[in-house]
Amino acid sequence: MSTGSDTDVPRRRVALMVTCLVDQLAPEVGVATVRLLRRRGVQVEFPQLQTCCGQAAWNSGLAEEARALAERTIEIFEPYEAVVAPSGSCMGMLHHGYQQIFRDDEAWLRRARDLARKSFELSQYLVHEFGLSFAAVAGVDEHATQVATYHPSCHATRILGVADEPLQLLRAVRGLQLVPLPRAEDCCGFGGTFCAKLPELSSAIVETKVAHIAATGAQCVVSTDVGCLANIRSACAHRGLPVEVLHLAEVLDRHEVAKS
Repeated sequence: MSTGSDTDVPRRRVALMVTCLVDQLAPEVGVATVRLLRRRGVQVEFPQLQTCCGQAAWNSGLAEEARALAERTIEIFEPYEAVVAPSGSCMGMLHHGYQQIFRDDEAWLRRARDLARKSFELSQYLVHEFGLSFAAVAGVDEHATQVATYHPSCHATRILGVADEPLQLLRAVRGLQLVPLPRAEDCCGFGGTFCAKLPELSSAIVETKVAHIAATGAQCVVSTDVGCLANIRSACAHRGLPVEVLHLAEVLDRHEVAKS
């Protein structure tokens, strides 16, 4: 495996906001993210003091607790040149939730906006900082095609504005055939605390999502948020659907490593 960086890419100092779900449920996504960035010549640092961004508390109506976590997050990450997270949900909180938390505090609002300007969801950072050149040269034997489909997470799409970036990256990978997912924009039923508060409704929603995934005939379903992936993976296993469920970072990292 090659872990060398591109010599023509200037060194960047980026902090990884790993998120609670990646840390607790899918550390392999964090590892893949670091490997992808390092191969681009990025100096990735992991602030050890980071905790939750405050989204769960904010969504549950715990404004004081959310503010404390938001202040802590800003203090930890503001010294860095850029912040990258493999999660549109948490990054959406940083970009928009913090605007609400600090709407009546000009000093903290300014700090929150300054941090938001240099903070990115992974696919946004890869596409807008590096273009598609790194993915276009990646891939396995193009005759050994893997069929994949993509589920856009609600928070990444609707709150953060992640649009075509993940699809651009996936389309650029040789050896990967991307097929459309019917009603892709529909929620998977996770919704953070929603799935715990309304489990029956959440289960019904994800069952419909998994039926649409099965209809594609894909061997793999890809998304950018671990919450969605955990919910879909569990539903696929319950249904006995032999579909691999992967984060975008894992797919890109796997294809680059296979080539090297």
